[in-house]
Amino acid sequence: MSELVNSYLRFSLHNECFAMPLLLVKEVIAYPEITAIPNTPKHFLGIMNLRGQIISIIDLRDKLHIKNDFNPETTVIICDFKACTIGIVVDSVDSVLNLKQSEIKDKPEIPGAVSSEYINGIVNLDQRLILLIDVMKALDLKDKEIAAMNTRKAS
Repeated sequence: MSELVNSYLRFSLHNECFAMPLLLVKEVIAYPEITAIPNTPKHFLGIMNLRGQIISIIDLRDKLHIKNDFNPETTVIICDFKACTIGIVVDSVDSVLNLKQSEIKDKPEIPGAVSSEYINGIVNLDQRLILLIDVMKALDLKDKEIAAMNTRKAS
């Protein structure tokens, strides 16, 4: 019997490689015009209109305390969750990975580290470590509430 293969979208945040389940990805778009919302966390960049739907935009680099440099490859991954649709800013989208479960290693325990619950595993590919990330765990409750409030049809 062949081993189950799952697809992941590989992306970069500064010099680090991450991947998320491809099933969560609705689409990948160029960095859009964003309307800022006052009194929101620094990583919450604002909202955008995507074909009539208002979508909250979160800078995953700021959220994870990774240096952020906007560049021509800065991209937004539109993720579709049950409660809301969120745009996640990343430095670049690199490829789609098809991974067998046996290729995914458990994350190491890091004493004293800020929560790493959002890391589901690690893959060593071409001498680079890729962190498999659970985006919903990386976002806190306040982020989810803001995104849910903003996800609606534009009038």
